[in-house]
Amino acid sequence: MADGANGRAGGDVKAIFRQIYLTLKAELLEDPAFDFTDDARQWIDKMLDYNVPGGKLNRGISVIDSYKLLKGTELSDNEVFLACVLGWCIEWLQAYFLVLDDIMDNSHTRRGQLCWFRVEKVGLIAANDGIILRNHISRILKRHFREKPYYVDLLDLFNEVEFQTASGQMLDLITTHEGEQDLSKYTMPVYRRIVQYKTAYYSFYLPVACALLMSGENLDNFVDVKNILVAMGTYFQVQDDYLDCFGDPEVIGKIGTDIEDFKCSWLVVQALELGNESQKKILTENYGKSDPACVAKVKSIYKDLDLQNVFFEYERLSYEQLISSIEAQPSKPLQDVLKSFLHKIYKRQK
Repeated sequence: MADGANGRAGGDVKAIFRQIYLTLKAELLEDPAFDFTDDARQWIDKMLDYNVPGGKLNRGISVIDSYKLLKGTELSDNEVFLACVLGWCIEWLQAYFLVLDDIMDNSHTRRGQLCWFRVEKVGLIAANDGIILRNHISRILKRHFREKPYYVDLLDLFNEVEFQTASGQMLDLITTHEGEQDLSKYTMPVYRRIVQYKTAYYSFYLPVACALLMSGENLDNFVDVKNILVAMGTYFQVQDDYLDCFGDPEVIGKIGTDIEDFKCSWLVVQALELGNESQKKILTENYGKSDPACVAKVKSIYKDLDLQNVFFEYERLSYEQLISSIEAQPSKPLQDVLKSFLHKIYKRQK
């Protein structure tokens, strides 16, 4: 048994993880609570394949990585399986948000393909597909964790993080789209709040919280860990905003459009804080316009204000603060979990 567990847990985590997606999909397509027609089964099958497994899978896989570090010993096949199931629940949550976000933002592409709602014959059926994706999480958790002592805590965790993410999305929408474009709303406290709720909780805290619950821990004892992960999530989003403008499109795999899209980006918030009146006037006149000349004017102000170096300084400082908060943690395995997250994202190019 030990050998098998070793082989499985020590093998290619991503390959094992991908395999488990197929198991979960097959279970959902045979859910006894609904009498599927062939058409319904085919629709869900296609919808899941299109939206769930297509990303980098970082969030899902980090549940397994974190659980391994917390446990400190080789995981059994069943432990690997359950950690993968929770990882996939996070990927399902992500898919649910992205399908609906793309409709709200009227986006065109996602992960290098057409947004789901833009696929022929899908349209606004995608809104209901989003609801189904959300409900799949509950079905998966019930099937695999119903008998676990931490089942209620898992449900609470997913419900709370979903609420925080949806509220962050609301904040983003009303700040970015409400009425006419108004850059004066884009301040650091507003930026931080949007990022914290919209991204950091589900991308950074949720995977570790899942691993802690599987390890038998009470999440109330880990408020400081949550705060560190949320700070890390904020740093991650600032990097994203930086790379959108200054990253290499060849490396990041997409051409940034934050300026054209009037995004509440860390760069524009910094520029508004650091710029003089005439620079702020140029920003106000050109930010959020798709004309390449307007974009060029915004970028030239970013260059004049030396925002690349402002970012490098922010990155250095964030890293130092995160490392010192992590090292203040009493638990060595938890330190390892937090450091593994930080080292995955520190100075990333994509």
